Amino acid sequence: MSRRNFIRKILAGLKTLAVLQLMPASPAMAAIQRPANNPHYTPLNGSTLQALAAAKTHHGPNGRFINPLGRLQRRSLWEVLHWKLFSENQFKDHLDQQPITQVQVDWPQVKRNNGVSVTFIKHASVLIKDGDHTIIVDPVFNDMLWFIKDFSPLAFDVRELPHLDHILITHGHYDHLNKTALAALDPRTHVITPLGYDDIFAELKMNHRTQLDWYDQYTDGHWEITLLPCNHWTMRNPITGPNHSLWGSYMVKTPSGKTIYLSGDTAYFDGFNEIGSQFDIDLAILNLGAYEPRWFMAPSHMNPAETVEAFKQLNAKQLMVVHWGSFRLGDEPVHFPPQDLRVVLEEEKLLERWVDIRHGQTHYL
Repeated sequence: MSRRNFIRKILAGLKTLAVLQLMPASPAMAAIQRPANNPHYTPLNGSTLQALAAAKTHHGPNGRFINPLGRLQRRSLWEVLHWKLFSENQFKDHLDQQPITQVQVDWPQVKRNNGVSVTFIKHASVLIKDGDHTIIVDPVFNDMLWFIKDFSPLAFDVRELPHLDHILITHGHYDHLNKTALAALDPRTHVITPLGYDDIFAELKMNHRTQLDWYDQYTDGHWEITLLPCNHWTMRNPITGPNHSLWGSYMVKTPSGKTIYLSGDTAYFDGFNEIGSQFDIDLAILNLGAYEPRWFMAPSHMNPAETVEAFKQLNAKQLMVVHWGSFRLGDEPVHFPPQDLRVVLEEEKLLERWVDIRHGQTHYL
């Protein structure tokens, strides 16, 4: 490798770490959750998600938030840089096979449909429509960063989207709270977020918004939207550090009564049974992608086996997965998540409950 290419690779790696927040920058907070007996989460040990939320255990000092579902073990910057820059990717022979998908949506058909539909747009962006009522979740429309390849460029104009009632944001990482995408939407649209994002939306002049804490609920007489805990974290500024804002998953009850669970980014944790017992879920939309290597990704993202286990515990009628196919943020190729998921679902005899949906396609409930 030439010196110039080496320096370029170092800079790209540092930008990836800093901007995508693959690790917190503050030494005191630089951590991956890795309990002694389980590398993924802190067991509830007889407590409940509702009890943790009611006790505000996720509210930390100095305006920061804490993840009570994970434990911390520090990883040095050099370990992460070694992974990003020098380690051999076990999937390297498949990286050239990653497809580029031009995302096209049959918007006239989506708009004509009077029932409930879910359109997988890009990355973790989904549009849920019920009759004349529509919400969009974590909208991302274009390249996220110039040095990260976009494998699912849009082949339609964003202005073709149906009129939006609400925009839901799960957390502040750049691949979920995307200012360029938000600026392309009507600034008068109502925005629903976890706590702590006022500055961003004030800058965007999106002043019609509601902030939710875990288990808070919003309703407009049509939609019923509940923010739920999940095992994750967030950060946008590596200088100020992580968790100045909250993160979460959503339970959405549509105007006609369908119930859709949106996991957002989450590692596995042992609260899915509780959520499944509290809600009768028609469709679970789980984020599956950026799960390799496990030593780094397990505390933030589920792999296919964990995704299927979470789906079983949620007792949802159907499963759909997003957060794949657009940006390669982990080691695995962008097209691997549904392939890997199929293997696990076949082993568990659950394949018939999988909504095998691709970018630009719509599932009609």
